[in-house]
Amino acid sequence: MADEKSPLPAPSPVRQPPLDRQALERVLARAAELQGASAMPESGDLISENQLLEIGNDVGLSPAVLNQALAEERTRINVPEERGLVAQIAGAGFATATRTVPGSARDILARIDAWMLREECLQVQRRFADRITWEPQRGLFGKFRRTVNFSGRAYYLMDAEQVSATVLAVDASRAVVRLDADIRASRARRVAAGGTLGAVGTVASGVLGLGLVIAHLPLLLAAGVAVLPFAGGAVGGYRVARTHRSVLSGVQLALEQILDRLEHGEFERSAGLLGALSSRAKLPPR
Repeated sequence: MADEKSPLPAPSPVRQPPLDRQALERVLARAAELQGASAMPESGDLISENQLLEIGNDVGLSPAVLNQALAEERTRINVPEERGLVAQIAGAGFATATRTVPGSARDILARIDAWMLREECLQVQRRFADRITWEPQRGLFGKFRRTVNFSGRAYYLMDAEQVSATVLAVDASRAVVRLDADIRASRARRVAAGGTLGAVGTVASGVLGLGLVIAHLPLLLAAGVAVLPFAGGAVGGYRVARTHRSVLSGVQLALEQILDRLEHGEFERSAGLLGALSSRAKLPPR
C-alpha cells in the first residue's frame, strides 16, 4: 500500500531561455570587465545560465559579477544602429541609459513609475512583469501641467514618443535598470522642417534666376545672385535639423538624472510641489 503522506515533488525552477554565442560573449566580457579579468573561453552556439556560471567559475569569475552581467544582458534591447545622413546631421533617434542601483527590482520599478507619472508628465502605455512603457500625457491635465509648470523644470521626456524602463534583479539588494526613449518622431519633424526650408530656398533660387535671365542680366551675374536663396535655405534647413541634437541631449540628461536619483535615494526628496500636495492629501486626519 502506498504511503498516503509521501512528500509532493518540489516545484521546477523557472527556466530562462539559453544564451546564443553573441550574448554569451557579451556576458563574459562584461563580467570580466567588472572583475578586472580577461577570459573568453570557447563554447557552443547555445548555453544555459547554469553552464555559464560553471564556465565563469572555471575562469575565475565570481557569481556576483556574472549575475550582474546576466541582468544587464537580459535588459538589453536591440536598438537599430543608425549610419545614414539623417543620423549624421540630426543625431540619434534613441536615447538609452543603464545602471546597477541598490534596491529590489519590484520597488525600483514602482518608484520609476511614480516618478514618470508625477514629474515627467507621462502616462502608462503598457505594463509587464519587469518592464513598463510610457507615453506623453495627451489630456487637458497634461497640457495644464506643462503650461503652468509648478516645478520649473523642463519636461524633456515629453519629446519622446515612448519611454520604457526595464528592471532585473542582480541579487536581493541590487538591480539593473535600463531606460530607453524613442525620439525618432521628434527628429523626423525637425528634419522635415529643415527639408522644407531647403526646398523653399531651392525654388526661390530657380525663380529668381529665371527672372534675372529674362531681364537680360549677364548669365554669370544672374547665377551668382540666384544661388543666394539656395545657400540660405540649405544653411537654414541644416540648422533646423541640427536642433534635434539639443533634444537628444536633454532626453539623455533626463534619463541619467533618473538613474542618479535611484542610485542616491533622492526620489522622495525631489517629489516637487504636486508630489508634496499629493502626499499631504494622503495624511490621515488629526
